[in-house]
Amino acid sequence: MFEKIISKSPEDAPAPRQAPQAPAATAATDAPAKAAPSSSSSAAGGQRNILSNDVHIKGSVRFTNDLLVDGRIEGEISSDGALTVAENAHIKAEISTKSVVIYGKVHGNIVCTDRVEIKASAEMVGDVKAGTLSIEPGAIFVGKSEVGTPSSAPKKASPQGNSKKQPANNPSQKDVASASAS
Repeated sequence: MFEKIISKSPEDAPAPRQAPQAPAATAATDAPAKAAPSSSSSAAGGQRNILSNDVHIKGSVRFTNDLLVDGRIEGEISSDGALTVAENAHIKAEISTKSVVIYGKVHGNIVCTDRVEIKASAEMVGDVKAGTLSIEPGAIFVGKSEVGTPSSAPKKASPQGNSKKQPANNPSQKDVASASAS
């Protein structure tokens, strides 16, 4: 069934619509994930982009919806969409997206507006700043994380309050206070 759906030219895409079976419609939505990277962006209608394991990119990568990377990227990745780093992927980049799911290797800092998921097979070396962070057991994460946004800014008055208490904790001043009370 997949052989009929996967095509090398966009003109062959209407063929699955002629089949009345429901599984053909389901397979049609899965076809962009199985298609070659060159045809995936046009066949998917901009929904999911794929960089296969034989793709190596040095530079800046920008995309709009979803990107599945199974190859190598060095540089910068930015988007308002979702990035998935497959198990064979090696990324050395600064990443700024809505969300990231990591199964492979990422070396670089990540800034996400939504979530970062580091799966059990993943290796993440770098700092993470995200709304939510999920790390599965077995994953490697070396770096700092900043998760969520605080409801209010830390108060500056706290250190001043502590400085007033410090003289009271000084044993020599306690002795003076108790000696003057006698």
